Amino acid sequence: MRRPHRASAPQKNGPRANTDITAPEVQLIDAEGENHGPTKLEVALEMARDAGLDLVEISPTNRPPICKILDFGKYKYAAQKKAAEARKKQKTVEVKEIKMRPNIDTHDYEVKMRSVFRFFEEGDKVKVTLRFRGREMAHMNLGMDLLKKVKEDTDEIAKVEAEPKLEGRQMMMVLAPR
Repeated sequence: MRRPHRASAPQKNGPRANTDITAPEVQLIDAEGENHGPTKLEVALEMARDAGLDLVEISPTNRPPICKILDFGKYKYAAQKKAAEARKKQKTVEVKEIKMRPNIDTHDYEVKMRSVFRFFEEGDKVKVTLRFRGREMAHMNLGMDLLKKVKEDTDEIAKVEAEPKLEGRQMMMVLAPR
């Protein structure tokens, strides 16, 4: 026979309001923003009820906790809007990859470097990858020289996050904007 699953009560997120407040005494701020000082919870709830609003725990860590008389629905809506606005302004840093060959032509190099500078302006990191094919593996110094040139060209606007290293047939270096 199976035992029934006993799930715990769902946890409320956000500030406590009205009867959820557990402290016997609260620091009360009324709807006009006036501080009433330490007040018994029952008196504070009565004042909120008379005003037709809710008693909301603004700062639960204080002793006594700070509670304000306000419209809880409007308060939650404003907090939601503020959180959405903060999420919208957040920029995620991406790692863009630029692939080169050790014997790259000067014009091709300049085109790749324009892309690198554009990525730095957008606030992204850049991973420069050099791919060696066939007998190019015998001339690792060419690849190292090319990555040093990239490092020097981007010195004012970028810092090296990962020094050039060889992994199999590829040499990689990661640059981050300053």
